[in-house]
This record gives sequence, structure tokens and C-alpha cells, in this order.
Amino acid sequence: MSSGALQRADDEQDQRIPTMYHIPVCPFSQRLEILLALKGLEDRVGFHVVDITKPRPDWLLEKTRGTTALPALETEDGRILKESMVILRYLEDLFPEPAVAQQHPYRRAVEGMMSAMEGAFVAQGYRYVMNQDVNRRDEFRRGMLEQYARLNDFLVEHNPSGTYLFEDFGWAETVFTPMFMRFWFLEYYEDFDLPDEDGYARVRRWRDACLSHPAAQQVTSERIVKLYYDYARGVGNGALLPGRAYSSFVFEPDWKSRPWPPKDKYGHDATDVELGLA
Repeated sequence: MSSGALQRADDEQDQRIPTMYHIPVCPFSQRLEILLALKGLEDRVGFHVVDITKPRPDWLLEKTRGTTALPALETEDGRILKESMVILRYLEDLFPEPAVAQQHPYRRAVEGMMSAMEGAFVAQGYRYVMNQDVNRRDEFRRGMLEQYARLNDFLVEHNPSGTYLFEDFGWAETVFTPMFMRFWFLEYYEDFDLPDEDGYARVRRWRDACLSHPAAQQVTSERIVKLYYDYARGVGNGALLPGRAYSSFVFEPDWKSRPWPPKDKYGHDATDVELGLA
């Protein structure tokens, strides 16, 4: 190999950056975007959106060894990492300054305990929006309020008078904020919001501060509501509802050009035409 070819190869290696493969408006991918924004390093990771309405391409399946779950991160040297919390920790360690995670062992443990609460919180929210039995609406609403009450109690215990878990928007906020944003679909399709009661005051203050933080503005409520319409009708991951030819997650027509979906998820099945998909 000539010296010029060697130099080009070295330059290409230097220009490589980690690449994130994710579906549209993926909350788990947004966690990573928020982390990078907090560090001022948005350009240090590439983001590749994968069309969820189509089978995974062979080249991607080859990288992920046949698994379809996303996001997945390809490192600079071509290795693959999966699971958003694993990738989040990897990027925190790869780009340690400025630190987003707490450095003191006790504080890191506290934010770890709170982050461990996100699984049940997320599952309840998605079960709620995908529910198709109008007679179970109150049951799912109570379940969602119980999840918020748990977060409220945790915040009251560890930082009762503050805004965030600690002094600033940090690791726990990075984990939960994308979910607060996805749950805009609960506000729209289920008329859900936190009661104006003391038992939710602390978590409401936390949620509202997270939603308005400058590092977390990658998505809008309009985009969430439009793309997640099929979830509200009980179908996710790009699958098709009966009588529909297009998923609400299709790339085209662009979501900005589509009308707002009907709010009534129980009494009306919107057509492709009504949704601006055909």
C-alpha cells in the first residue's frame, strides 16, 4: 500500500464516529441524544433512523447478529452494543467530561435506584395508551397515578424542596424525560394529567422542568401524537391495523403535513386518508 493510501486509511479511521441505529422518535435513543446535548457533543455520534414499517435490512441484521431490537450502537471499530441503559453508560464513560452521572458513590446509588423505577413506569404508560377496553380506562389511570406517586415519594425523600433529583438536570432526568414526552399521547388520547394535589406536586415540578429543559427538545408533542396513533389503537412497532395500508410510523408523508388524528381512540377507527397517509 502506498504512503498516500495509508494516509487516507488513517484519515478515514480518524473520521469514524459511533453510529446509533434507531426507530423514529425512539425514546431510548432520545436518552442518548439528551446525554450528548448535556455534554455539548451532539456531533460525536451519528444517528441512523431505521424504517420500522419494513423488515430490518440484511446489512443491519448482520451487524446485530439477527436481533431486531433497537437502538443499537456501532462503535468506532465496528462492534455492536445493545440496550439503551448500557449504551447510555458507555457514552458517559467514553465522553466523561462534563459528567452527567453523579460521581459520589451514594449519590450515584440514589440516581441508580430512581432509574431502576423507569421499567414499571414505562410499561404502565404503554399498556395504558394501547388499551382498547373503554371499561378499563379508570383501572389504567389509577395504575399510572400509582407510578407517578412512587416517583413523587422518592423525590420528596431525597430532595423535597428542589426541582431535579439533585441540583441539576442529570442522569435520572436523562432516563425519564423521553418517557414524559412519549406520555403526551396519554394526555391526547386518554385526557390524562396529574391531579392538582399535594401527593403529585413534587413529581409534577420535576416532570415540567424536565420537559422544558433545553437539552431535551428533540421531539414535539405533535410529532408524538401523530406517529403514535397506531399505538393508541392497540398496534405497535409498525404493524398494520385492519383496513389500513400504511402505518402511522411511515416516513412519508412527513408528519408535519398530516392532520392531527382523532382523539377518540375507542369509538372511531381513522382511515389512512383521515390520518393524511394516503
